Amino acid sequence: MSNRQLIDLRSDTVTSPDEAMRRAMANAEVGDDVIDIDPTVDRLQRTIAEMLGMEAAMFMPSGTMTNQVAVRLHCRPGDEFLCEEGCHIYNYEQGAFAQLSGTIARTVIGKRSVLSVEHLQDLIRPDNEHAVRTRLLCLENTHNRGGGVVLPIENVREVTAWARTQNLSRHLDGARLFNAVVATAVSAAEWASNFDTVSVCFSKGLGAPVGSALLGPKAMLTEMRRHRKLFGGGMRQSGIIAAAALYALQNNVQRLAFDHLHAKILADAVQSSGCLSLEPETVDTNIVIFRVDQAGWDAGQFCAAAKERGVWMLPFSRKHVRAVTHLHIREEDATKAGKIIDEIAQNPPLKS
Repeated sequence: MSNRQLIDLRSDTVTSPDEAMRRAMANAEVGDDVIDIDPTVDRLQRTIAEMLGMEAAMFMPSGTMTNQVAVRLHCRPGDEFLCEEGCHIYNYEQGAFAQLSGTIARTVIGKRSVLSVEHLQDLIRPDNEHAVRTRLLCLENTHNRGGGVVLPIENVREVTAWARTQNLSRHLDGARLFNAVVATAVSAAEWASNFDTVSVCFSKGLGAPVGSALLGPKAMLTEMRRHRKLFGGGMRQSGIIAAAALYALQNNVQRLAFDHLHAKILADAVQSSGCLSLEPETVDTNIVIFRVDQAGWDAGQFCAAAKERGVWMLPFSRKHVRAVTHLHIREEDATKAGKIIDEIAQNPPLKS
């Protein structure tokens, strides 16, 4: 079976631009965004800043870069930031905060990936020559390893308000922030208002081929641009890809609700199998993580068996499988995939 025939649930990053997005890219007005201004990049930056109610935005190649520039903005070498132990910045960016900026992460285990003041209040280092300085709090919304969980807005307000009283800067890894917006009806601007900087990704659920933005105060723009250059993120006629991100913002935000609906179809199939279990037990957005070892499967084997049947997923640990819905997945795809997942679960491999 060719990859094009598979129901691809590996990630919401696997999408390809449709014809309308490709036309927007082909017709984009461009300039040199390193020496001067690319007009389409400028329009994208103004648009996303307005949507999040923030003063300024800077377009960058990836969410890893926007996160790492944010850490560098808020911390100096030898400083420490606080983050949830399963977060993307800590688990999936090669410890870039240490390699590139000489900073330290202090991880905290949250409750269903959600941090509260009680988790954090005793973690501020004393101000003396023996200790690192605690400078920054990083949150992730939605939380990837948490199964796409949406951080409760009341929790976000409480934790970030506490961080402000502790003189901590606040950064949001909002790679899938618009999933949280659609799932809760809390506006992007309301989420963003709790943070000094916010990162958003255009190449996940929104369906653009590449790119993220880092948002913050205008006073940070010069340093953002400087760090972007340092990390290799200066792009010339980048309006071609910025046009795709603009198209995604204009056309693909509200349709994220369909991805959430399709994820619930998958989750229902997992729950009804009788031998698989959702972890976490509820699905907030477009990510479904389920445990397969209780059904006699190793996650890698389960994914291999599913791919043979036409469903492509990723092992998330030895025991867990992750499935992610996106704009290429239709309701019938989710229903078919759910049926295949259930059938595989009922027929574990024979043990030698």
